[in-house]
Amino acid sequence: MQKICAHQLRTAFRALLSSNSCYHTASVFDPLSACIATDLGFEVGILGGSVAALQVLAAPDIALITLSEFAEQATRIGRVARLPIIADADHGYGNALNAMRTVIELERSGVAALTLEDTVLPAQFGRKSYDLISVEEGVGKLRAAQEVREDKAMAIIARTHAGVQPMVEVMQRIRAYEESGADAICLVGVSDFTQLEALAEGLRIPLMLVTYGNPHLRDNHRLAQLGVRIVVNGHAPYFAAVQATYESLREQRGIAVGNGLNATQLVAQYTRPDDYIAWAHKYLNLQQ
Repeated sequence: MQKICAHQLRTAFRALLSSNSCYHTASVFDPLSACIATDLGFEVGILGGSVAALQVLAAPDIALITLSEFAEQATRIGRVARLPIIADADHGYGNALNAMRTVIELERSGVAALTLEDTVLPAQFGRKSYDLISVEEGVGKLRAAQEVREDKAMAIIARTHAGVQPMVEVMQRIRAYEESGADAICLVGVSDFTQLEALAEGLRIPLMLVTYGNPHLRDNHRLAQLGVRIVVNGHAPYFAAVQATYESLREQRGIAVGNGLNATQLVAQYTRPDDYIAWAHKYLNLQQ
């Protein structure tokens, strides 16, 4: 297997961003899944933060995974990757200075791009899991990230949630992030093409959409016309692997296969979210 250097993969990702087409990511979670994605002809892969938390910690997606753990998993994938990998770097694991460290470590791992979101993480007790930091703090993180990036071919993508803000505020954020030097904008929670058209108007940098299979956004040609270059439909391959592992081990133990639990339910069963909720009430509820 011919090794492709990180800079080549980053250049290839830049070519995707500069194209006139829309590409769908392969969700990869370990070296083997990255190899499979390449063999099947995917142009780009993504290592999701939630998937990494499940794969490394068997923990729910509540910002428990550390930068070093995430970077280690990205490095394992980077050793064999022959397609560009986007790293979901969450909030950069802290403030702007933490985001600088995140960029340094993930650049070493070989990823082609990373997303930095403006969510308040970890979520404060009793608050919504999608509360956002200020625009000014988000801009600061993006500028700090660019400051330490050595290979300018590695793309830094600003991510925000379009479904939890008034349209005026979303537009203000993405324009500010564009001006800060972000290489692309990643939008979560876009409801339909009407909203997307309004957000895309006047943008000079490409868009990345996290759609989770939204049926109202299933038109690649139209997406491409609006500047969408990357679409993330979710992480079905990982959940399929969870389901297959469970069913295979049940069969091996002579237990009837098919107990009615789907992959999402299995993940909830084995990551023990109720324990984390109880701990949060016990240790984070400062009003008690």
